[in-house]
Amino acid sequence: MNLTPATPAFLDHLKDAIPALRCDPASAGWLEEPRGKWQGQALAVLRPSCVEEVASILRLCNEARVGIIPYGGGTGLVGGQVIEAPGVLLLSLDRMHAIRDTAPEDNMIEVEAGVTLQSVQEAAAAAGRLFPLSIASEGTARIGGVLATNAGGTGVLRYGNTRDLVLGVEAVLADGTIIRDLKRLRKDNTGYDLRHLLIGSEGTLGVITAASLRLFPRPAERATAFLAVEGPADALALLHALQSQLGDVVTAFELMHRQGMDFLDEHGFQMPDPLETRPDWMVLVETSGASGTVAALEQALGSAFEEERISDAVLAQSDAQRDALWAIRETIPEGNRLTGSIMSHDISAPLSRLATFVERAGKAVRAVAPDVRINCFGHVGDGNLHYNVFPAQGRARQDYAAQTEDIQRAVHDVTHDLGGSVSAEHGVGRLKVSDLERYSDAGRLRTQRAVKAALDPRGILNPGAVLSGAPLG
Repeated sequence: MNLTPATPAFLDHLKDAIPALRCDPASAGWLEEPRGKWQGQALAVLRPSCVEEVASILRLCNEARVGIIPYGGGTGLVGGQVIEAPGVLLLSLDRMHAIRDTAPEDNMIEVEAGVTLQSVQEAAAAAGRLFPLSIASEGTARIGGVLATNAGGTGVLRYGNTRDLVLGVEAVLADGTIIRDLKRLRKDNTGYDLRHLLIGSEGTLGVITAASLRLFPRPAERATAFLAVEGPADALALLHALQSQLGDVVTAFELMHRQGMDFLDEHGFQMPDPLETRPDWMVLVETSGASGTVAALEQALGSAFEEERISDAVLAQSDAQRDALWAIRETIPEGNRLTGSIMSHDISAPLSRLATFVERAGKAVRAVAPDVRINCFGHVGDGNLHYNVFPAQGRARQDYAAQTEDIQRAVHDVTHDLGGSVSAEHGVGRLKVSDLERYSDAGRLRTQRAVKAALDPRGILNPGAVLSGAPLG
């Protein structure tokens, strides 16, 4: 799109038109993605305090054809919040951080887009309810970005993705039109569902400014276990056995490879091994529900031992032990970051094909780079694996620069061939634009472009993300 670079004069125009608008310099903290792989550019950071100010900003930017990048907590991993082009503006909703309403009788909480995910969880707990979405960056990730990327996390197996937890949204379109669709209804068939159109659109169709979110009763008991399994196929067999025995109380089912724990050792995290010996593959399982949940999981694990589905296990006996087990899983991404991946992949596949994916992807990657280390882990209960490729010990990721694209292509080709997705929960951003074009159904891609053209005909919203422009890297 032929966008017009923002200038200091245009910033002055915005500030004259919106006297309460806060406009800050785009310092380095706003322009770098979490892993430090890409550095963005922007003339300034606009920080409105209400939806009306957001509407005025978008209307004026649309009229001037100035590109604008909606910015949440900056925790995205696919370059959706950074752009390598001058003359754009960042739009941060961090000043819009009110919890507008909590209605436990409706199992609903209404929050502005700048509220952190952790704050929503805490507000729900204070009201005697549960907001079940949990991701590693929940302390800094903001609800606007969480919705824009349709974040997943550890509770998808039981509660679904972000879009399954949203009752309604307030949003602003590219021309400044405000959509006020904050509802607390479970059933509403009055036309097209604009909520689901905007959730997961990564700020390319509109800017979500508030949302009404679903809450749930707090479980009376939680049971958490750390288990040794032979491999991914055995982990999936265990998952199905537990679901058959326990029903939908299985809340999380996380698969981990020992490489992730080895990285933690390598970087001095000094986390104790829960099991007597460190196996190649481990599962962290959690159930939650009524009284008796802990006893039920313990009984089910006894059956798993007898059937040789697991070879070792530890069941948390306190909240502190539970937190220690989860700390291993939640710290693995930090160990990965410190090691420095050659390529990180966020894939999903049908459960029946996950074990095949692990086997085939390993062979495909090592056909390109035989000495790499692979850390495969993730939310295997919902088919989502983080398949990350790292340099051999003593080498740096820069040593593999000539092989990076071939490694990614190898993993994504296997994923696509098995009927999976090359973006399970992190989004497309700018990193995976070419992947979307390569692997998407032509009719689906054409329809997505038509929606983008209808809602943002001048292409000002997050230009180059999802559907157009060159990917980063």
